[in-house]
Amino acid sequence: MVTTRTTSASSSVAPLERSGGGAEADLGWSLGVLLRAYQDGVGAAVGACPHGHRGYQVLTTVVHGDQPSQLALAAYLGIDRTVMTYLIDDLVAAGLVERQLNPADRRQRKIVATGAGARTLADLERRVREAEDVTLAALEPAERESFRALLRKVACDLRGVGGADACALVGEALAATDGAP
Repeated sequence: MVTTRTTSASSSVAPLERSGGGAEADLGWSLGVLLRAYQDGVGAAVGACPHGHRGYQVLTTVVHGDQPSQLALAAYLGIDRTVMTYLIDDLVAAGLVERQLNPADRRQRKIVATGAGARTLADLERRVREAEDVTLAALEPAERESFRALLRKVACDLRGVGGADACALVGEALAATDGAP
């Protein structure tokens, strides 16, 4: 198997020779290793946010998204609606979001970031980006952006497959790679 590496000095692509298969040739193994490193780095970066990374995902989606209700927010993120209730309760208690009546449908509650929530998110986004850059340090900055864009493209294409809970999928992936380097 031949893989490539971009050299920082010339930005030319040089082949890296790999013999046969092995774990390094398996996409699942690579994704598992990357996921573990990501979880460690980003987990530390968002540790102060209620519910850690999951709370961060909710907060960033509230600030940057436009889901009309708590139920729509849960569906968008692939989080069970009963779990979402507890997540939102804790984000409300921390003063990061609030529930407001949806002016388009007064039966719904729209989750809206507070000023403190928006400021907290700006700090968390900076910390997450730094942690991601450490995790992806083997790549040049331009390669990191390409990697992020390609990964986002694949993830968005697969997002609705089977209506799976994203958190459950991550848990399964981590369990399946338990003990792997």
